[in-house]
Amino acid sequence: MEQTQTIEKPMFSNAALRRLIWPLVGEQFLLVLTGMMDTVMVANAGESAVSAVSLVDSLNVLMINVFSALAAGGAIVVSQYLGTRDETRANRAAKQLVFIVAVLGGGLGVLCAVARGPVLRWLFGAVDPVVMTDAENYFLITALSYPFIAVYNAGAAIFRSMGNSKVSLKASLIANAVNIVGNAICIFGLGWGVVGAAIPTLISRIVGAAMLLWLLRNPILQITLTGWRAFRPEGRMIRRILGIGVPNGLENGMFQIGKILVQSLVATFGTVAIAANAVCNTLCTLPQIPAQAIGLSMTTVIGQCVGAKDYDQAVRYGKKLTFLAFLCKATLCLLFAVALPVVILPFSLSAETAALTKEIMYTYYLLGALIWVMSFTFPNILRAAGDVKFTMAASMISMWAFRIGLSYLLAQRFGMGINGVWYAMYVDWIVRVILFLGRYLSGRWKTKRLV
Repeated sequence: MEQTQTIEKPMFSNAALRRLIWPLVGEQFLLVLTGMMDTVMVANAGESAVSAVSLVDSLNVLMINVFSALAAGGAIVVSQYLGTRDETRANRAAKQLVFIVAVLGGGLGVLCAVARGPVLRWLFGAVDPVVMTDAENYFLITALSYPFIAVYNAGAAIFRSMGNSKVSLKASLIANAVNIVGNAICIFGLGWGVVGAAIPTLISRIVGAAMLLWLLRNPILQITLTGWRAFRPEGRMIRRILGIGVPNGLENGMFQIGKILVQSLVATFGTVAIAANAVCNTLCTLPQIPAQAIGLSMTTVIGQCVGAKDYDQAVRYGKKLTFLAFLCKATLCLLFAVALPVVILPFSLSAETAALTKEIMYTYYLLGALIWVMSFTFPNILRAAGDVKFTMAASMISMWAFRIGLSYLLAQRFGMGINGVWYAMYVDWIVRVILFLGRYLSGRWKTKRLV
């Protein structure tokens, strides 16, 4: 292991951390709010429309998380270069990152649009035919947005690597305003149902990607994406980015695939279970927002510390940010648990669906406050240091053995239904905590610096 370089001056002051984290909280809130507003607005077309959007969004979230993970992987490389004060290579890495995600996003978007019918019938063939028709229409349009959400994620990750998250917040604010206004016009004004939710999503993602690419042309930035006419793919740099991005993407991708498989299990329990699960998935994301934002900030903070070979500061910032995430998550879980009867009102749920939703969410808020941060925010310390192969392996083992395998065992064999699916998820969290904490305490993550 390389010797730790002692740097007396903190790499990130408290003010710098606030400037990085708070815009990320705002951006994550906008992302969740938009998804929530989509669900609430499309509920105007009935529970079958809510179910269709929920089923397709499980696939969309899969793709978005893969793009986000690839972008985060590239941002780790960029952050470590910035930690070494090598802005030339940081700029080259940023360009290669945008190129990679644009190509992958375009290819996957076309593939999913063409194969939407077979994919949906294979995964969710047991659902009502009306739900399936709505799902196919929604999937066709949203799949076309993949290259734009991929480029947006890359641009946002590049800005984060520079410690600047205000720009992506502003872009997200404008893009999400376009989406919400578009939903209001297309769903309520024109009565287009799920299509009315999909078209504004496509437009808003085009707007967000275009804005960030334009803003990254600013010559005063540490990283400037100009001179595209002279751009050439660099095999060595691409391999370096993919070396961290692919394991990161596989981890997120397998996580979402697991959720889709579990969702296909939930689909066998009927429309009430599907609708309750959709609302629960929306509600449980709300208390996660600050902790997710703090996890994103770790890419920049820990990445730059590792790039500078200052592992003492990496440890200090890791502990500080993890504690802050835990405090935020626990506080919000308590508040949402108290307000739950009011929070679910906008979803216009039937009495049976509302009762099932409450039963699931009260358990989630209790266990989420205690376990979630150590399962999902804390391991970003390892990822930012470049220890992505371990986090990928640990996450995949826990996902397939417990989140998926135990879900089928509890839900079907023991007849626990949808509650069994959520209990299996909590076991998955506990296993992750054990694996990630053990790796962190071993110190092996300190040997994985990329540049």
